[in-house]
Amino acid sequence: MRGGEEVGVRRREGRRFAPACAALLCVALLLAACGSAPKPAGETSAGAPSAGRQPAAAPKRGGGYYKDDGPADELPDGLDELPDAVPRVEPLHRFANRPYVVFGKEYVPNAGLKPYKARGIGSWYGKKFHGQKTSIGEPYDMFAMTAAHPTLAIPSYARVTNLANGRSVVVRVIDRGPFHADRIIDLSYAAAHRLDYIRAGSARVEVEAILPDATGVAYAQVAPTAARPAAGSDEIAGLAEKLAAEERPVQSAAAVGLDGAAGVLPAGGVLLQLGAFANADNAESMRQRLVRELDWVEGELRINSAGGIHRLHLGPFAGRAEAERVAERIRQEHGFKPTFVTR
Repeated sequence: MRGGEEVGVRRREGRRFAPACAALLCVALLLAACGSAPKPAGETSAGAPSAGRQPAAAPKRGGGYYKDDGPADELPDGLDELPDAVPRVEPLHRFANRPYVVFGKEYVPNAGLKPYKARGIGSWYGKKFHGQKTSIGEPYDMFAMTAAHPTLAIPSYARVTNLANGRSVVVRVIDRGPFHADRIIDLSYAAAHRLDYIRAGSARVEVEAILPDATGVAYAQVAPTAARPAAGSDEIAGLAEKLAAEERPVQSAAAVGLDGAAGVLPAGGVLLQLGAFANADNAESMRQRLVRELDWVEGELRINSAGGIHRLHLGPFAGRAEAERVAERIRQEHGFKPTFVTR
């Protein structure tokens, strides 16, 4: 009968230890629940960005920042308190204010002393372009209070107000762009941070040229077509005349590719002409700008210089159908359709 006694002992021991095991199981479940409970608002886990040091994640989407671009890996101290740009008298840039054509639209920067005010979408650009040359020739500093505008004089100053929250900043205009149909200004990361639309990527803003009472200096305004300055009209007319037959084949000419290296455009295929400039520096500045604007395009954006005109060509495309598809998307996003060039 010894085997029966052993079984009885095991059963009594099992009943004695069962409550202890149940208690341990409850403790384990409670610990697991605490570990998975949602954190209170504002609480961050280890390794999360700390306020004022690292940027909040911004969604990459159309209307936000550009492909492969984004906020800095780490923000400098005092970005919230970064002062506005201080308007001062500066000589206008020799070449950055000349008329130009992008996506078939003529732009005539107005260097006159006139006011300017407009509302539209403001966007921003960040670390991918930090240190790159701007239209004024200065390197882009994403932590400076600067902006890009299609027609305001370079350099000039403007007040930009976020219409959603009333915040405003003063920026120095040093670059050209953006060339989206609904966007009127591109701000530096710092300026967009001050206006609190880094996360959204874009915001509805009001842009107003500054007329400092202390100096009496006025800044650029987009001139109506009928009221363009004579010099600007003559220059843009010259461009238009030379571009009138853009559907004709283009002869072999020196070109600059995406990497800035000189070369010759490959024969065959269809090209899209995105812009034309009388000045090579302006063409190169715009090429760098459009590389950002058209980050979705699989193709090379080159400068084709011939006859005193520096043309921006995208391609070549294997056939007209592919070129038409790209041109139509450019039209939808930017409001203007490129011209077609065959070789």
